[in-house]
Amino acid sequence: MKRRQFLQAGGVLSVTILSGCALPVIPKRPVAQYQDALGWIRHQKGRYELLLPRVEMGQNIGTALKQVACAELGIEWGQLTLRLPHTGEMARVRATVGSESVKDFAVPLAQACATLRDALAAGQTEGEREAEPRPVASLRAFQPGARHVGQAAPLEQGHAIVTGASVFVADVRLPGMLFGRVIRAPVSAELKTTLASMNEAAARQVPGWVAVVRDERLQQGLSEGIGIVARTPGALDQVEAALEARWLSQGGFNQADIDRAVDVDRQLEKDGFKYSVHDDTIERQGQWDVDLRIDIPLAAHAPIQPRAAVAAFDAQGRLDLWVGSQDVYYQRDVVCKRLGLDEDRVRVHATRVGGAFGGKTICTVELEAAVLAQAVQQPVKLQWTRAQEFRQGFHRPPSSHRIRVRLRNGRIDDWWHAFVSSHILFTNAGLPAWTQRLTDFVTDAGVARGAALPYRCKRKRAEFALHRLPVFTGPWRGLGAGPNGLTMESAIDECARKAGVDPVAFRLQHAEDPRLARVLRVAVDRAGDMPAAPKGMRLGRGVACGIYKDVSYAAVVAEVEVNAEGFTRVTRLVCAHDCGTVINPDQVRAQCEGNLVWGLGMALSDRLNAADARIGADSFAEAPIPLLHQIPPMDVVLVVEGGAPGGAGETAIVCTAAAIANAVREATGVRVQRFPIDPNLLVKSANT
Repeated sequence: MKRRQFLQAGGVLSVTILSGCALPVIPKRPVAQYQDALGWIRHQKGRYELLLPRVEMGQNIGTALKQVACAELGIEWGQLTLRLPHTGEMARVRATVGSESVKDFAVPLAQACATLRDALAAGQTEGEREAEPRPVASLRAFQPGARHVGQAAPLEQGHAIVTGASVFVADVRLPGMLFGRVIRAPVSAELKTTLASMNEAAARQVPGWVAVVRDERLQQGLSEGIGIVARTPGALDQVEAALEARWLSQGGFNQADIDRAVDVDRQLEKDGFKYSVHDDTIERQGQWDVDLRIDIPLAAHAPIQPRAAVAAFDAQGRLDLWVGSQDVYYQRDVVCKRLGLDEDRVRVHATRVGGAFGGKTICTVELEAAVLAQAVQQPVKLQWTRAQEFRQGFHRPPSSHRIRVRLRNGRIDDWWHAFVSSHILFTNAGLPAWTQRLTDFVTDAGVARGAALPYRCKRKRAEFALHRLPVFTGPWRGLGAGPNGLTMESAIDECARKAGVDPVAFRLQHAEDPRLARVLRVAVDRAGDMPAAPKGMRLGRGVACGIYKDVSYAAVVAEVEVNAEGFTRVTRLVCAHDCGTVINPDQVRAQCEGNLVWGLGMALSDRLNAADARIGADSFAEAPIPLLHQIPPMDVVLVVEGGAPGGAGETAIVCTAAAIANAVREATGVRVQRFPIDPNLLVKSANT
């Protein structure tokens, strides 16, 4: 049947193709090699082209890598054009995650550029190049005073962004393009749900209606999906309303069930901590000088751009897919497997991503758009609504921590950190329960991130347990580093108070890494003297510091005012940051500022509640993010002492929320143990 006949026949497509092997597609994580980088840089007739091997999502890695390339090639800025490629143009690269782009891609790129430079100097203007990688010390881009590097540069795509040019996937327009959506039961996809009924006849009467698509491949988790296609985005809402889908669901839960699942004290009673970061033997009975519980809730990624994709098949059945994903090659892998297509018949086009923070790593809208486009044989754009982002995306898992410390002569003797959370790298949004159980024999490094104590201690024990929750959890900016840093630095502050030592001096006495001590000193020196407290306000200053992935260091000084009603206003944030060699100071500062704002949200606003068997939030009204008037002056100091480039995208998140909590402690005498900070708790402190 031709497409026109299909539409005239009613537009309901039932697909009975089985989804194939039940094993999920596992992301591939190749290490960037010099040989791969030779395919990133090209030259023709005096012009250079750089195919960006990373996803651009606001960190402006394109600008930084262009700086490295221009410096190594010895060319003017305007001689090199940057382009976001599709998957058929170069060898696979790993997902853009973990603050790895400069750290892992700058050196291979510089080596490839050095090879190209020398080949052109020798008169070799055509053909492929082969050479051995060069030592970093011989690369021009990393020499002191290298041109283009270590300074600000024109922002790649900057003009396009401010003039509204097409840079995001939602900007893609194709001839004959339709608009799609997959509707689901309004409960978590961890619960089994199926369609009970729908008013297809009413939906067909909506102007702009095209099709309803039923296809097993639209299932997400245990949730059946029903595809709808329309000629305009506005018609989608009307079609969905007219369809009046009714659902059958099995099971239910509420916030109390989630809280109970990750309750660290319940877990301590069971003594069931399967994974460890430090495993020294510690006497658990007896007196503890510090015994602190910290609870941190679910939190959303809250990207400004909801995820979207555009899919189009050509007459030969080849698929072009435009995505806003952190891993374009993974999108290709999943779509090829689920649609039964060979790799060379799918091209995935990278576009700039309007915020991701770890949340756009798995395949969701990309597969949905491809399935709908295949069904109607026209290009389809599919974009989640804000409510779908909250309900169907994965989130930062909640965590519940108990830290117990013994001091001896003002120094840490025993450190015991026990906590409970849910999976991050082994996300239930991508792994069914039976598959996730297979990962129980491997530590989820995402949950463990940031739990290693960076201070001297006679005996250290850090251990955790994981429970699959009835909501999706997964990677969030910094993975476990933010919650673990908030907990640990709160406990360190309490240790200093118990020892009767200034919190800064206590940290300096215990810091094992001189780079950590250095950023702490720089931040405190930059902060200077405390201002006087305004009338009726309680004023406090807090400090915190930490190490991210053993390569980057940050310290934060926070100043807060707490009024009589218990509301906290952060009045100043000072950050010292050391990530080794800096390619673009402006962009590193921007990354630090972004982390400071995320830390502000962790302390004051980040929280998702579950209700009626789903995430309760449908909009930012129920899941607020920091607003402009809440953002304090931010002073970022870059500590540049050379060394290999590290990461800047997540480092300061390890200490910002803790610095704010410690400032509140100084202002009010209250150690906040449940986040975000509850003003009612601080009102009580003002009245005692």
